[in-house]
Amino acid sequence: MQAAVLHGREDLRLEMLPRPRPAAGELVVRVGAALTCGTDLKVYRRGYHARMLALPAPFGHEVAGTVEEAGEGAPFSPGDRVVALNSAPCGACFFCRENQPNLCDDLLFNNGAYAEYLRVPARIARKNTLAIPDGMPLEHAALCEPLACVLLGLEESKARAGDTLAVIGAGPIGLLFVHAAALAGLEVIAVAKHRDQAELATALGARSAVLLSADLRSPVEAVRALTEAGRGADIAIEAVATPATWGWAVDLARKGGTVNFFGGPPAGTRVALDTNQLHYSGLTLRASFHHTPATVRRALALLASGRFQAGRFLTGRAPLTGIAALYRSMNMEGTPEGNTGAARGIKTVILP
Repeated sequence: MQAAVLHGREDLRLEMLPRPRPAAGELVVRVGAALTCGTDLKVYRRGYHARMLALPAPFGHEVAGTVEEAGEGAPFSPGDRVVALNSAPCGACFFCRENQPNLCDDLLFNNGAYAEYLRVPARIARKNTLAIPDGMPLEHAALCEPLACVLLGLEESKARAGDTLAVIGAGPIGLLFVHAAALAGLEVIAVAKHRDQAELATALGARSAVLLSADLRSPVEAVRALTEAGRGADIAIEAVATPATWGWAVDLARKGGTVNFFGGPPAGTRVALDTNQLHYSGLTLRASFHHTPATVRRALALLASGRFQAGRFLTGRAPLTGIAALYRSMNMEGTPEGNTGAARGIKTVILP
C-alpha cells in the first residue's frame, strides 16, 4: 500500500509498505479521509515530537474510514464506518486514576493516517474508536480529534456560557476554539493575523475580531477595549505558540481570569512573565494537552448535532500522492507554528 513516512526534518516520502493485518482485538481501516494538521506541520518542521512518534514513522493522525478487517475479539466489523483516534490511555496509571487520562504515563499513540490503510491497535480500537453516525461524511468525522482537544481546553479553562473568551490565533485550532466556544454560549473575541481569518472567525460565531494590521498599536489594548469596562477577558486562549503571544494572553486576561497556553512552542522555549502582575491579578495559568475519551465522545456528538459548521474547516482537497508537495507548500507559507493551514486555508482533506 502507499503510505507517507516521515524520515526527518522536512523529509516526508510516499513509500510502498506492506498492507497491515490485524492481530487479536485490532482493526485495519481503509482510510476514507485524513486531514492536514498544525501539529503534523510542526512535527514536519522540527523533525520530532516529544511523545507522539519516533522517526522514521508513518505520518498523519486525523482520520476516518471503513473497517476492512477485524481481528478476533475486535469491537467493530468489516464495513463499519469509524473514526479512530490517535491515542488511548492505559486506564491504570496514577494519572488515569486521577481522571487525567490525557497525561497517561503509558499513552499509546498511533500514526499513519496518510495511507491507504491504517492499523488500529487493540487498546485504541477498544477505548477510542467510535462508530460514525449515518449520514455524516467521513471528512467531517475526521475533525473529531482536534475538536476533542479544543473541548478539553475549554473544560480545563472552566469556560461557562456568558464568559468573555479571547482567542489569540485564527488558524485551525484557533477557529475551532472560536466556533466551539460560541456554540457553548461564550462571548468570543478572535485575534487574527489576516483579514480572511478575521472574517471567518466572525462567521463562526466570534462577537468581534481584532486584525493584526500594521496600524494596530496594541492587540492587548484592542481586545481589552472590547470587554466590559475594559477589564479584559475572563479566559484567554493562546493558540499560536510563540513567546510574544504567550505574553499577550497574560496581559489581556482580566484580574482573576484564566490563561490557557494551548499552543506548544518548540522544546527549550522560555517565556518571561511579570510575577507582580500574576500575583496581584490573581491569574490562573494553565496549559491543556491532547484529549480524553470523554472529550472525544463529546466532539463526535457535537459534529453530529447539525450545529457545527464542519464544512467551513475543510478548505481544500488533495490526493495521497500529493502529500509531500502539500507539506512543502504549507511549510513555505511561513505561518506561525500552531496557527497553520494549507496555503492559509484551514484543513486539506487527503484522499487515498
